[in-house]
Amino acid sequence: MKTIGFGMLALMLLSARSAAAAPCEDLAKSSRPNTTITLAQSVAAGALPAPAGRGGAQANPFADLPAFCRVAATLKPSADSDIKIEVWLPASGWNGKFQAVGNGGWNGNVDQNALATALRRGYAAASTDTGHEGGAGPWMQNKEKVIDYGYRAVHEMTATAKSLINSLYGSAPKFSYFTGCSAGGRQGLKAAQMHPEDFDGIVAGSPALNATGRAAYAVYAAQSLRKEDASYIPAAKYPAIHDAALKACDAGDGVTDKVIENPRACKFDPQVIACKAGEDTNSCLTPAQVTAARALYQPLVNPRTNQVINTPLEVGSELGWSTFGGQQPFGVATQFYQFMVFNNPQWDWKTLNYDADMAAVAKAENGVIDAKSTELQRFVARGGKMIQYHGWADPQIPAGASTSYYEDVVKARGSSIRNNYRLFMVPGMNHCGGGDGPASFDMLTALEQWVEQQKAPDTIPAAHLTNGQPDRTRILCAYPQVATYKGSGDPNSAASFACK
Repeated sequence: MKTIGFGMLALMLLSARSAAAAPCEDLAKSSRPNTTITLAQSVAAGALPAPAGRGGAQANPFADLPAFCRVAATLKPSADSDIKIEVWLPASGWNGKFQAVGNGGWNGNVDQNALATALRRGYAAASTDTGHEGGAGPWMQNKEKVIDYGYRAVHEMTATAKSLINSLYGSAPKFSYFTGCSAGGRQGLKAAQMHPEDFDGIVAGSPALNATGRAAYAVYAAQSLRKEDASYIPAAKYPAIHDAALKACDAGDGVTDKVIENPRACKFDPQVIACKAGEDTNSCLTPAQVTAARALYQPLVNPRTNQVINTPLEVGSELGWSTFGGQQPFGVATQFYQFMVFNNPQWDWKTLNYDADMAAVAKAENGVIDAKSTELQRFVARGGKMIQYHGWADPQIPAGASTSYYEDVVKARGSSIRNNYRLFMVPGMNHCGGGDGPASFDMLTALEQWVEQQKAPDTIPAAHLTNGQPDRTRILCAYPQVATYKGSGDPNSAASFACK
């Protein structure tokens, strides 16, 4: 029997791989269970049109994209499912990895901007509309569509995307990642809890993990601010409340920089800017407004059981209070009750009962949407890594959702969970970005190093940007540590801070 030379063997392996790979357009001919490929098209470099709605002299944000294979598909894992996905695969220079990207709000769209960001990094990437178009609506009364929204769409999208990757390139991705913020952060946590085999690494930003609790708290905030006409706090007063909070808490980390490093380490009472008798200006709060402001800093609890329904807004979030404190309650919250819980678009938010109505909430949600489970052992067992982050000043998803969840996981799984799961709190950051804090950072690179090089992140470099340029750098510390000024050095430099 003749032996096969090394060169011949290599040629045979290369030929086998080439035979397994398929041109982009051929993917339309492939057959997959419950899947209809609706588009398989090669897109030349810079040729993808601008998103719908953009026109005039605005530059096309996709003009810098490399050539790629664009695949669109409809998935029907149930008779009522109608999940739209897109998978973008680099025509050349693929980094050998897959990235699924998350959504926001009620998730009724494929996020082309997030896909473009992943493609620029060399990833094959996928996004889904989670099974419906647009925002909240009657679809929320359909059990199967709610399951698709809750977790199934991301899982089905991921399985389809990996199959397409294998078909196009002739090999599976070396590593699979998920990145998302807000509703996308919730999706990431849900994937780790329910489908731990899908991803090697997950970035879960500002996750709406207690979606039902946040909805209740948003209504509670509206009720507190609308208890009577005198309770309402106009937005013109937010800066005065915020300035008073900074005066009380800003210097806690050793520097005064308009950022509260750790709101939990400081007590602030809005009573300090109470108006004098007969006074009502934008620089002070009337007695009724003081009561309302205090309520926003308090957790929402079930009045009968004293169980915490949701954590409060944190000190430092005041400039964003219009999210919950506007003329009407936060729309994402009221839509939850109107369409999913009570099936009544005319439901009156002033009537929500934080004991009796919570049973109806639990029945409607039924563990499908909330991502509060501490069952991460399967994700950990297969070596999965997860980075969660949250802005302390988040006015839309109170930051305590993340700290409480992390503490619950540590309590349930032990401190060794840090080998696979870490939380980074971002001082002064609003919802998924913005604010006076160091809200510019690269969580994905930190995750890649953790997954691929076993380099666990104790700190993550971050910066505050003005006009796109960094004017202050910081370190983000793995919770529960916080960045503290060393006592000397440039207070605008990360080198002058240590985690304690």
